[in-house]
Amino acid sequence: MNHARQAPPPPPPPPPAGTTTTPSSPPTGSAATSQQPPGVCTPFSSQSAAFNLSLQSGGTSLPSGSLPSGGTTIPVVSAPPTVSFSLHATNPTAVPLASIIANAPSGPTSPLASTPTAGSIPPSISNAPPLPDISGFNPANYPPLDKMPDVNSPQVQQWKQEVMNSGITIPNIAPTVPGGCPANPEAATDASRCWWTCGGCTRESDIESCPDKLHWGMTYDDGPAFYTTQLLNYLDEQSLKTTFFLVGSRVISFPDIARSEYMSGHQIGVHTWSHPPLTTKTNDEVIAELGWARQAIRDVLGVTPNTMRPPYGDIDDRVRAISLALGMIPVMWTRLSPAVAFDTGDFDIQSGLTSASQVILNWQNILNNATMLDHGFLSLQHDLFQDSVDIATGYLLPDAKARGDITIEPVAMCIKRGLSNSYIETNDNKTFPPPQGDGTVTIPGDLPTATNPSATTIGALNASTTGDGSGGSGDNQGSGAIESFHMSGTIVTLTILAGILANMLTVL
Repeated sequence: MNHARQAPPPPPPPPPAGTTTTPSSPPTGSAATSQQPPGVCTPFSSQSAAFNLSLQSGGTSLPSGSLPSGGTTIPVVSAPPTVSFSLHATNPTAVPLASIIANAPSGPTSPLASTPTAGSIPPSISNAPPLPDISGFNPANYPPLDKMPDVNSPQVQQWKQEVMNSGITIPNIAPTVPGGCPANPEAATDASRCWWTCGGCTRESDIESCPDKLHWGMTYDDGPAFYTTQLLNYLDEQSLKTTFFLVGSRVISFPDIARSEYMSGHQIGVHTWSHPPLTTKTNDEVIAELGWARQAIRDVLGVTPNTMRPPYGDIDDRVRAISLALGMIPVMWTRLSPAVAFDTGDFDIQSGLTSASQVILNWQNILNNATMLDHGFLSLQHDLFQDSVDIATGYLLPDAKARGDITIEPVAMCIKRGLSNSYIETNDNKTFPPPQGDGTVTIPGDLPTATNPSATTIGALNASTTGDGSGGSGDNQGSGAIESFHMSGTIVTLTILAGILANMLTVL
């Protein structure tokens, strides 16, 4: 299933006044009901009735022989089946699996261990600017929460000029219509647009794996939210770090949680303002979504992320180019084939599409496949709902730690670029070079994967790709090669470094 919830019901109400950043209880139905707010991340291949449970299936998968279904809606199963599994360890205080179900009563939330203060410097980034003073923070200065921002605002006009000044030409690709692949048959079969949704196509600019075997670039999407505090507290207790891809609207609602994530040494990335499928939006709308999320994060943290994750993984060459022009590198999650992804399926518990035990089995399948790869992996998980946090802190993370052979780290660390290079203000512009103002983009090459076997091959953003989602065409596989090609008339330079990311300088 893919994009099954592109037109979701209205979001839950905002938290009560005075409890926006350290809530004591969520609004009714916000954490464990089947209702879904717009800012959620429906994974590429979430749980369906026909599920491949083989060890080669990755995490979740589509029925055999099917392509991503775009707008196909799979009926909600009132009681998803439980499956057998075994774990190396669980959290002694874990919520029982029988209680991690759709429509379960919302449990209490946890306060932040501490509230970051203005002027603080994150210990993990010594050259970071001081944390800004947000005592006068006013949500009225931003677009309506979970709504598409006004593209005619002065801010969006400024960001449009930024895109123009980048020298990166935006490919002339028409937006898709809502409904995913079935609603866009011509676009779905047009390999030249490299639409990740319909085939898993990636480009050299996309980050989708780690260079070292069994290194896990752990990520959580869609927050900050009511139960993010539970996740943060557990990560701190276990000395674990992750990457949070933040929805701009929720940064405005929970600024202190976002600041705590950043100050605790977790990596922060952009996940748009209101979480729409970006390929369905016009150029101006994509700029507004990315720009306002970036602005909210910068206003709250004092730094500007240089990575983004497209909601639903919905990206093509047009969206890719806009993201790069705004200084943000796309971060996806590992896929073994066009229909199999390293996605735990945790989001689908709250809607009743899957069971907690199935999510654990998905996790085990991911790890089984990871042991057979010669590189590491990125996964898809969420911190928007209580059930996904409960399954992570009670079962998945304890199991990963107890195995002893998995290195858990943020994406920036797993690709050997360091936390300092995760933000425009602290990036040394060498290890993780940003798009240049003269139109040249220098992007370190990514590792070859099953869905991107030509990752070390130079391929233009408008070049044709194979039907299996190959990242480019050509036969130059030499390490250290520098190739130039045109992207709608703009020269783009991709530098393939010796040993790709494995030998890149780690900047701490």
